[in-house]
Amino acid sequence: MGSVFLGGPFKALVDADGVMRPAERARLEAIIAGLEAAGHKVYNAHRREKWGAEFLTPDECTRLDLDEITASDVFVAFPGSPASPGTHIEIGWASALGKPIVLLLEEGAEYAFLVRGLHTVAPVTYLTLTPGEDPTDRIVAAIDT
Repeated sequence: MGSVFLGGPFKALVDADGVMRPAERARLEAIIAGLEAAGHKVYNAHRREKWGAEFLTPDECTRLDLDEITASDVFVAFPGSPASPGTHIEIGWASALGKPIVLLLEEGAEYAFLVRGLHTVAPVTYLTLTPGEDPTDRIVAAIDT
């Protein structure tokens, strides 16, 4: 199988104690576990930075994210609503690198025009998720096609 960079909002999901909110962490952990069970190597900044307990410096995380996106076969992300600035930069890198992209959109949420129109300039699969849905099987199906 291949490698996947899984991105999404981070700092906005970390509370004052430096801990990522449990529901969002559990969702990402389930996706990571499912991708790894399907044989994929997963790059993920949330896990790398201990779910907010060990944030890297801007210089460190910027370089690592770009290196890991470059090394990945597929880029998968929650763009965030409201938009996650860091994730949007990663989406730009992935599209500029020509990576296949899977964007995980929450049903009923608003997304930037450039996210909604990205498929016109990059290989994008959009998966619209219902509230509380575990998208792991749909992600695996999308990237293993």
